[in-house]
Amino acid sequence: MSNIVLQVEDLHTSFFTRAGEVKAVDGVSFYVREGETFGIVGESGCGKSVTGLSILRLLPEPAGQVVGGKIIMEGKSLLELNPKQMRAYRGKMISMILQDPMSSLNPVYTIGDQIGESVRLHQDLPENMVEAEVIDALRLLRIPSPEMRAREYPFQLSGGMRQRAVGAIAMSCRPRLLIADEPTTALDATIQAQYIALFEDIQEKTNVAIIFITHDFGVVARICDRVGVMYAGKIVETASTRDIFKNPKHPYTKALIQSVPQLDKKDERLFSIEGQPPSLLRLPKGCRFYPRCTVSMDICKEQEPPEVKIGENRSVSCWRVK
Repeated sequence: MSNIVLQVEDLHTSFFTRAGEVKAVDGVSFYVREGETFGIVGESGCGKSVTGLSILRLLPEPAGQVVGGKIIMEGKSLLELNPKQMRAYRGKMISMILQDPMSSLNPVYTIGDQIGESVRLHQDLPENMVEAEVIDALRLLRIPSPEMRAREYPFQLSGGMRQRAVGAIAMSCRPRLLIADEPTTALDATIQAQYIALFEDIQEKTNVAIIFITHDFGVVARICDRVGVMYAGKIVETASTRDIFKNPKHPYTKALIQSVPQLDKKDERLFSIEGQPPSLLRLPKGCRFYPRCTVSMDICKEQEPPEVKIGENRSVSCWRVK
């Protein structure tokens, strides 16, 4: 366990609104090793992106606040850093690729200027070396004609190329941890496959630890080493990707995997999970998934299930797992 890059322990993040406290992340724990890809998967609104923003301390304040837990980056507590110290960590030690490349890129600056900004901020380099670092970052992301692309503006690039440019910004300072927030959502199937292969290539070259946030179990199967399944602010199951697909334990995990189309089956209708996730303002008593669960018991309605360890690297929060 000595090569752990990030350790998150009992993380609680809330948004304080006029309607009340929204517990977006409620007791989440996981770790990521060097050179490993840890997937966080779940439906929209379950707290995946807020978990990533909490790690980077980029919550919209004062409404969004980390109210409990620990975030340890190679022995350093990120929650104890002052704003100036945290800015030094962002980009240099931890980077994040956001969902929409068009909202991540400034339309009035060239791609080279936007990548160079991160390099200038975190590396004390002369200007000619900054330009070289920009070109190297574009090459790392396999962007063709990097010298020409560096002089272009975001509107001149295709969607897939813009997403790679965002990746180049994130990787320009060779961070130890990369948080990728649904980076393949807006891409078509062919470009998506190429982008995932690119992540694998980057990880092999840099040994970066990756937190891959997605709602797509197909992507999880392709890129992730371990997976945390998240529901209503909590991680309900953690396991290796192989174990998750071979023998899912939590009813929610099973339901998500069932809803993925399979080419070897000719079902007329895809499986769907009945109902909607609960409001994080009015969470149900007991297990948060029980109103939608097909195998719930009486105890599920009254008591929240504890986390049960199954072996060294697997845990499940379900009353049916003992």
